[in-house]
Amino acid sequence: MRAIWMVVLLALALPMASFNMPLTALAEERIEVAQNNSGDRRTLFDILFGRKKEQPKPQQQPAPKRSSPSVAAPVKVNTIEKAPDATRLLVIGDSLSIDLAKGLDRFYAEDPQLKIIGAGVGSSGFVRDDYYDWNKAIGERIAADDFDMVVVAIGTNDRQVIRTGEGSFDPLTDGWRAAYRARLSEFHAQLKAANKPVVWLGLPPMRSGSYSSAMSQISSIHRLVAFEYGAEYVDIYERFVDEDGNYSAYGPDLNGQNAQMRKGDGIHFTARGNDKLAFFVDKSIKTFYRGGSVTIAVADPLENSDAAQLQRPPFQGLSQVRMLEVAGAVRPLGEKPRADAGGLVMKSATTTPVVQLEQLMAAPIGRADAFGVGVDPAAEEQAPQLPR
Repeated sequence: MRAIWMVVLLALALPMASFNMPLTALAEERIEVAQNNSGDRRTLFDILFGRKKEQPKPQQQPAPKRSSPSVAAPVKVNTIEKAPDATRLLVIGDSLSIDLAKGLDRFYAEDPQLKIIGAGVGSSGFVRDDYYDWNKAIGERIAADDFDMVVVAIGTNDRQVIRTGEGSFDPLTDGWRAAYRARLSEFHAQLKAANKPVVWLGLPPMRSGSYSSAMSQISSIHRLVAFEYGAEYVDIYERFVDEDGNYSAYGPDLNGQNAQMRKGDGIHFTARGNDKLAFFVDKSIKTFYRGGSVTIAVADPLENSDAAQLQRPPFQGLSQVRMLEVAGAVRPLGEKPRADAGGLVMKSATTTPVVQLEQLMAAPIGRADAFGVGVDPAAEEQAPQLPR
């Protein structure tokens, strides 16, 4: 009890003592209180026993970074000097082709017989020929004879209104498709007439859903026209999607490591992505390139055959062998077996029915027109002749 009264008396004595303090000391006391950043008023216990020292707040540790796929640039390769008579591979198109040319240059860095010529033009395409006319440009290059074969990567800028002498057409309408296909056909026709092999790179999936859908439709036109003119079409769409078939910016590189394949814009490829593109394009380049020389196969082996009139499916990377298989499979049912299986089937001038029911029933087993109901010639020879 005595201790409590002493505390009370001491508390009452301190304010009275402040009147006896010099004015300077009193001012310093007030300044000290005013400069207190905490904003808390001093209590009686603070005066008697002093403030408790504030414990320092624990520093918040930054969250550990998750391991992300590799985005490092590919290993730099030293390009050896190319031979004077090396095959000249022209890489043209829009901005996709500019980066693809760099990937092909790295891919063939140690091949002295293949020289990469990058001639892409950013923001170009087949729609805005007023900005850059690819049909005119390829004609000039063919006249200059400055390349032996060509790789084309184009189309990312072609979802625009196309203008022709007949008017303007909105993207992917019927009029637009007809005009667009006509320009592609003119481009291919010039290269075919000059015997220049063409490798056409299909468009990849894009991050934007609507944009990716438009690019897929444009790529389908590319595929059909490329097939029509005997060009090699490289379909890369499935190579750059996830397990659900959707756009993915990451995927395995040439070493099987998960790496960033696409740039931040969701359209273009990183260096590793272009190295992967070069790997797939190389498979089609080897259709024509023979380590220093370029061979041109027959442009259309189905010409002058019955198969030439058929609607041809857009096979990916269709080779001449598969085209011949299609031609050899289309034969009149009543035609006699040919001795030379290597020739193409020519059109038949006959207009009479070539298959009759009697012939069908008498066809030997194993022939195409027997349909499982034919007769066995060997069995007929061994069977006893019944009296008539």
